Amino acid sequence: MIPLKTGTKKVIKVYYDQACPSCRKDRTFYEGLSQSTNDSVHWLDVNEQDACLIEKGIDPKQALLELFIEVENEDGSTQILSEIDAYIVLMQRTRLLKPFSFIIGLPVVRPVLSWLYRGWVKRRLTMQGRI
Repeated sequence: MIPLKTGTKKVIKVYYDQACPSCRKDRTFYEGLSQSTNDSVHWLDVNEQDACLIEKGIDPKQALLELFIEVENEDGSTQILSEIDAYIVLMQRTRLLKPFSFIIGLPVVRPVLSWLYRGWVKRRLTMQGRI
């Protein structure tokens, strides 16, 4: 379940792999599309957040394999989302990417995209000698 409503400007913490050139490009691309929400998206490098990740119930090794975000719900509680759910929430916050958030959430698309994403990340980390 994705807790954010469209247009909500709650702070999102994005735990991403700063050591990944593609991940840095994706962040820059996203920030360019979402200039009005940049102050509500905090980017945290998983390579420097082991204690914080563990405290939130995220395995630091798993954080290299998946995108994790922490969102604040309407009631003030926080929730951790990963992989496709995390991308959907981020994409819903930009007008240009919002239609794609619907597409990647479709029951036929989601599992295929998830499988492709996991394979790409594992290949990248293996080639870098990080797993």
